[in-house]
Amino acid sequence: MNTGKQLLRWASGIMFVLGAGHLLLLALISWGDITGWVDRGVWAAVPLALTDSGADPTAESLQNEVTFWAGPGSFAAPLILLGCLTWHLAGRGVAVPAGVGLGLAAWCLVGGVLLVPSPYFAGTVSGVLVILAARAQDRSRAAREDESDLL
Repeated sequence: MNTGKQLLRWASGIMFVLGAGHLLLLALISWGDITGWVDRGVWAAVPLALTDSGADPTAESLQNEVTFWAGPGSFAAPLILLGCLTWHLAGRGVAVPAGVGLGLAAWCLVGGVLLVPSPYFAGTVSGVLVILAARAQDRSRAAREDESDLL
């Protein structure tokens, strides 16, 4: 297995574990809120307006919103999807662009600084691995082109 493929596989594994772990932890901590969505109807999980016009939000409604934004509205599902895409592309020998890794690393670095302690910094590692894999593929492509020029 080449180095770029290994780096991408590690990066995708980190992304998948972070996203799935986040959703699993939320399900364990806020199970009552999540089952409440089913009782009220999923479409009403986080209402767009307060029930009484001009009323202050209740602690229950705020907890409901926090559960939504920490779960299905969070970074977890897109991070799982990005991890799966990265795994698939690595299997096909296609490098993920370095810009994707740079964006992921920057986002996770800022998130880790703002929310200490948190596993955001593991996402930074994943972003750096994507960048290194892209550069490794660029180097191997340049080496193949130099070799073909010599022939």
